[in-house]
Amino acid sequence: MTELSSAPVPTIPHHSLLVFLLQLAVLLLLALALGQLAARFKMPAIVGELLAGVIVGPSVLSHAWPGLAHWLLPKDPGQMHLLDAVGQVGVILLVGVTGMELKFDLVRRRRLTAVRVSLCGLLLPLGLGIGVGYLLPSSLMPGDTSPTVFSLFLGVAMCVTAIPVIAKTLIDMDLLHRDVGQLTLAAGVIDDVFGWFLLSIVSAMATAGLSTRTIATSLLYPVGVVLAAWLVGRPLVKAALRAAGRSSSPAATVAVATLIVLLGAAATQAMRLEAVFGAFVCGVLIGTSGELDREKLAPLRTTVLAFLAPVFFATAGVRMDLSALVRPTVLATACAVLAVAILGKFVGAFAGAKLSGLGRWEALALGAGMNSRGVIEVVVATVGLQLGVLGAETYTVIILVAIVTSLMAPPVLRVAMARIDENAEAEMGLAGPRARDLAPAPPASV
Repeated sequence: MTELSSAPVPTIPHHSLLVFLLQLAVLLLLALALGQLAARFKMPAIVGELLAGVIVGPSVLSHAWPGLAHWLLPKDPGQMHLLDAVGQVGVILLVGVTGMELKFDLVRRRRLTAVRVSLCGLLLPLGLGIGVGYLLPSSLMPGDTSPTVFSLFLGVAMCVTAIPVIAKTLIDMDLLHRDVGQLTLAAGVIDDVFGWFLLSIVSAMATAGLSTRTIATSLLYPVGVVLAAWLVGRPLVKAALRAAGRSSSPAATVAVATLIVLLGAAATQAMRLEAVFGAFVCGVLIGTSGELDREKLAPLRTTVLAFLAPVFFATAGVRMDLSALVRPTVLATACAVLAVAILGKFVGAFAGAKLSGLGRWEALALGAGMNSRGVIEVVVATVGLQLGVLGAETYTVIILVAIVTSLMAPPVLRVAMARIDENAEAEMGLAGPRARDLAPAPPASV
């Protein structure tokens, strides 16, 4: 027994390594190529990156060339877990980088309007999503999933907003300096924070089951994480970044930032919350520390956005099965969920804007911007699939919502902004020249 226990762990088999390397190469090549193609057509790059996975997954390649599909993406869990591991590191670092880029100056400057727009645009789709979740056929839920957890998860998926997609869209349309663009970003920051908070709570309920103790723990743990991060983590992060900043090379800053995000993700994962929640909290700590040299962080952003994020989105697309939409039940569910997602965000953000005294076109523009789901929706869907809350059909539906809502934003924004008088808009009180400085630098690929 002693000899067996002291034997070295076998290395990865030759064939498994070959398949893994080719999986990465094929998915990255397609993701980058289709992402660039999507950008040429003024669409978010995430659309092309997800499509890369769809092409090599069960939707296309499995039907067109079954033998190649089975060789490249075998059903062996161990083989696919290698690819999933890269995707998980990618999404954790992507969420961390997104947290680093958030600028809370925006929220402070127009906090009342931003809070109204955000909360109305958050609570209405959350409530509608929960209601629709209870109404969906039980055949679309995994067998052992609680209808309550499923409905709560669907509500969270309906209420999130994607800051990276919003910011990139506003930059591409030269709207970042406009008051409405700044309000959209400010409300999106609040949505992002609440979205990760809600995701961690529902994820804890999914893993530990529904009980009074579980619900109480699910609510208290995220609050405890935020308090611990602020009271204990914040000074430690500042000290670590200050020490790393003494080096003239960016390597120390990149290494420290990466380490902080990974440790934060591991901490929340250990608490049966989602790893992405810890990554997001640590990203915010890094970004608001006052010790971060953003120029030195450029190599990390480049690595994440040029390699890890496209691979993650492509692996997310691999799990989409668009052929499921030919089933009337799944197609009807997709239409209903998409309608609820769009209606809830538009009406909620519109109502919040009108309560703040904004005009109808400003309110419509805010609704269009807040409606973009993009990367955040994909992360939520992936978490749901991993937890067993979502099946293949509902996963496909939610990814579809992410794509359609991201594609809708530019044309609706273009129509609304064309009808807003920029001089009259300035009366809302935002200082236009500083807007570009206050906005987050958006991840280019999402």
